Amino acid sequence: MKLELSSQQKNSKIAFRAFVNQEICPHAREWDRKEFTPLELIKKIAERGFLGAILPQEYGGKGMDMITYGILNEEIGRGCSSVRSLLTVHNMVSQALCKWGNKSQKEYWLPKLASGENIAAFALSEPNVGSDAKSVETTATLADDAYVLNGHKKWITYGQIADVFLVFAKCEGRPSAFLVEKNSPGLSIKPMSGILGTRASMVAELQFDNCYLPLENLVGKLGFGFSYIAASALDYGRYSVASGCVGIAQACLEACIKYTKERKQFGVYLKEHQLIRQKITQMITNTKAARLLCYQAGYLKEINDPNSIIETSIAKYFTSTVATKIANDAVQIHGGNGCSSEYSVERYLRDSKIMEIIEGSTQIQEITIAESGYQNYLISTVPAVMEQKLAERI
Repeated sequence: MKLELSSQQKNSKIAFRAFVNQEICPHAREWDRKEFTPLELIKKIAERGFLGAILPQEYGGKGMDMITYGILNEEIGRGCSSVRSLLTVHNMVSQALCKWGNKSQKEYWLPKLASGENIAAFALSEPNVGSDAKSVETTATLADDAYVLNGHKKWITYGQIADVFLVFAKCEGRPSAFLVEKNSPGLSIKPMSGILGTRASMVAELQFDNCYLPLENLVGKLGFGFSYIAASALDYGRYSVASGCVGIAQACLEACIKYTKERKQFGVYLKEHQLIRQKITQMITNTKAARLLCYQAGYLKEINDPNSIIETSIAKYFTSTVATKIANDAVQIHGGNGCSSEYSVERYLRDSKIMEIIEGSTQIQEITIAESGYQNYLISTVPAVMEQKLAERI
């Protein structure tokens, strides 16, 4: 079977790459240093429909196929992982509403999110809760005609500028999801700074002190928060992150090819040294393998194959660990220059490490993938065992 992008997907990749080269790559280092994303860039991203990339056209979205969406995340991730993170969290909320929102929520919010009129953020993590997401400590109490939120959220990507948050809290002991607008009484937003990577993603903490929400702000049903709404949103988030990791790997590869053609050591260009060629070979191979895993996950998502979930976990696991390795080698190839902010590889290394933590850490993916492997092994061996027993009886 020949794996090849369609002409539409190839043309989209060319257009995405041109946009990133012009609007993102030249400025990513400055945004990282200043820890912000300019609103002018977000406006340009919105104008091109990237914020509504996978929303249906009936809500003003692009209705983009999943492989093309992966390519979009790869190219933006190649330029700036922080900017790519906006696509991740914004589309996680959009997809959650598209799948689990009621008619009025869809009709009101989805056109605004598709156009970029409103920016959305995903509020799950807390100071004491990360991978164990079912144990959120934020609470929602039913009081007459409203829900009252109390609690603390942390590490909320683009929380500083989001207009609406998808917040997960326990109501009557059941994890549930709520829409919370930024101007809701009782909500305070505190910027976070000095994080290791994706520094321009304008991370924030959210504090809820008797934050009153209308009953209609509940998304789905009580108890649907984690097993349904968060789980499906995180699946899309993992795919976005995985594709973005391919972008980091590609950026490292391009930076190293350029550097090793220009830099001399021991009287010859670095590209002539065998150990450098070995590292470049590994970069090329691992980047291609990572990209194919993402294409496979995207294709399965596009055809609604149930295996897409585990394939997305595999893609996220491989791409994030490979991106970190490639970025680490890129810094090593650049030597002292690789430790300087004058060269982008140090940013790629910091950003790649973040990718191993967000939307399901490397270790969580290992648990998930291994468990799936054991289950598939049991299923695949049952017929063989039965055949053996039948043969013994005969």
